[in-house]
Amino acid sequence: MSNAEVRGRFVWHELLTTDTAAAAAFYPRILPWRTQPSNMPGYTLFTAGSAQVAGYMELPPEAESAPAHWMMYVGTPNVDAACAQAQSLGARVCKAPSDIPNVGRFAVLADPQGATFAVFTPQGGPPPSAPEFGGFSWHELATTDVNAALSFYGQLFGWTRGVGHDMGAMGVYQLFEHGGAAVGGMCNTQGPQTPPSWLSYVHVADSSRAVAAVKAAGGRLLHGPVEVPGGSWIALFLDPQGGAFAVHEMPKSSAAPARPAATAAKPATAAKPAAAAKPAPARKVPARKVARRKKVVQAVVRRRVKKTVRKAARKTKRAAKKVVRTVKRKARGTRRAARKSARRR
Repeated sequence: MSNAEVRGRFVWHELLTTDTAAAAAFYPRILPWRTQPSNMPGYTLFTAGSAQVAGYMELPPEAESAPAHWMMYVGTPNVDAACAQAQSLGARVCKAPSDIPNVGRFAVLADPQGATFAVFTPQGGPPPSAPEFGGFSWHELATTDVNAALSFYGQLFGWTRGVGHDMGAMGVYQLFEHGGAAVGGMCNTQGPQTPPSWLSYVHVADSSRAVAAVKAAGGRLLHGPVEVPGGSWIALFLDPQGGAFAVHEMPKSSAAPARPAATAAKPATAAKPAAAAKPAPARKVPARKVARRKKVVQAVVRRRVKKTVRKAARKTKRAAKKVVRTVKRKARGTRRAARKSARRR
């Protein structure tokens, strides 16, 4: 594949963190990843199987004021030309184009609404396809202007408008496509404390297991696991240093990752996000659990019925005794009256 064909593809992901040792210990507990040294000092790779899927490093000096976050890299045939075009469209260059020896050329930009991302021209062409599990399967932009963002990225990377999902008060969750396939979504930021930012989803076999692992490893669950249209399950987290990421579990019957479309309110990737407000629907309960619950309910009903019957019986018995006592009193009164009348005669 030529560099021209890499345009608009998500080609790399990178964690910028305040504690690389903690990141190396945390993520392999959550995701099917291992760490692998690289040829660059201070830079370590995450691998899934034999595939290199991401890297991590300490926040550089020029970004020390920023929180831990994930950076996504989008392919372009010419980084310098992409920077010039982005600036003409209202973007800002955060890091000027630079070469990575034997790897490629990159730059970091902020789109017109403020979300940061990187552009990258790989030296040896694009990376191989993502592994079955552990690769990045979805990308989501929270922004203050969905239509403006779609126009910006469309001109820069050739992304096109896909299906839009009406989310009520939260606005429209707008899918965008690359090469005729949906690769991500755009939605409104939820409140002024959530800055525009990108969120990347990692494909996993079991989102519930990922949730349990995050909690055990000291991370924070922000939202989920929740089922989204198409049968996928997603969950959103913060790692112990505050880096936001998400997982995506596709339907068991699917052969390829299904897009997690029309999710609830999402957090920012460049800052600590607020927890999503929309509650997660429950998973389908297995038949055996339904049967057990049915038996429990039936037992409770039987106990309540028996209790009600016993209570009613006791009440009836008390009423009957009261009637008997009343009748006896009346009978005694009648006999006394009869004896008194007889004495008078």
